[in-house]
Amino acid sequence: MEASAPGRRRRRGWRRAPVTGSPLFRAAVVLLLSAFVARASPSVGYLIRLPRGFHLTQDAVKIVGSSNFPVKVYVMLHQKSPHVLCVTPRLRNSEMIDPSFQWHGPRGKIISENSTAQVTSTGSLIFQNFEESMSGVYTCFLEYKPTVEEIVKNLQLKYVIYAYREPHYYYQFTARYHAAPCNSIYNISFEKKLLQILSKLVLDLSCEVSLLKSECHRVKMQRAGLQNELFFTFSVSSLDTEKGPKPCADHNCESSKRLSKAKNLIERFFNQQVEVLGRRAEPLPEIYYIEGTLQMVWINRCFPGYGMNTLKHPKCPECCVICSPGSYNPRDGIHCLQCNSSLAFGAKACL
Repeated sequence: MEASAPGRRRRRGWRRAPVTGSPLFRAAVVLLLSAFVARASPSVGYLIRLPRGFHLTQDAVKIVGSSNFPVKVYVMLHQKSPHVLCVTPRLRNSEMIDPSFQWHGPRGKIISENSTAQVTSTGSLIFQNFEESMSGVYTCFLEYKPTVEEIVKNLQLKYVIYAYREPHYYYQFTARYHAAPCNSIYNISFEKKLLQILSKLVLDLSCEVSLLKSECHRVKMQRAGLQNELFFTFSVSSLDTEKGPKPCADHNCESSKRLSKAKNLIERFFNQQVEVLGRRAEPLPEIYYIEGTLQMVWINRCFPGYGMNTLKHPKCPECCVICSPGSYNPRDGIHCLQCNSSLAFGAKACL
């Protein structure tokens, strides 16, 4: 494996001390702690605009039907739905004499007194707290007279109503450290200390750090010998409000903003390690961060049972939409087998 990478700089002319065990390991830990303490005060940082589906959850939003094809409606999970009207665009702007509305859903006829779904006096269907099991085909049967003299006309309108939810998004980081011999216990101890420090960095932002992978390899340097390197891969994600140590109550605690701040803190921490190391006299510690090796990838994925499909859902291309409307059952372990993988940022359709 070649060790060099574009833009990566090695510290030249420094003599690395021989591996002698505990003293140099303690020096590596002190270096980490120094970077943690000396980091600059956090700034607000820039807000990464996350891909969002349009949120059809406002009372002002009204959906009209079509006599030619089923109309797709998207409702965010556990939110109030838009008003689904039992009219076509033409009928909405016309008078109807003695209209009669009747709605049928996946579970049969919907009555106006239903606690989860409401049918208004003008025939609009509204869901108060939309659940996965409510997804499916809904049909409205409309009877009306265009004028008093004309006969009764019948119209049948179909809607396919889908639950959708926000994607699970997080940052994935990789970093490389000059290491002790790969069978050394000091590498394991250093890994634990590094994760503790990273976790403390983002704790106040209600974010968590998780180790995804840690490997030690012997790397042949260009025009040089072999050296041991640790390859760390870890993720930074936002905790759920209920799970976080400090639940957020205002817009400044939105997941995207908190993750952006956490990303800035972690990048600053690794840059600080380089600065602290540059102020040290020889010898180098046994384990230290290799400048320029920190890389970050933005991951955006849907939860099991949900997926993004721009072909099937062009009106909600960045929504994590339920894959099987009308047949979702969490106990079935349904995955997005029928959802195409079409997510931005290279993520898969389902976790």
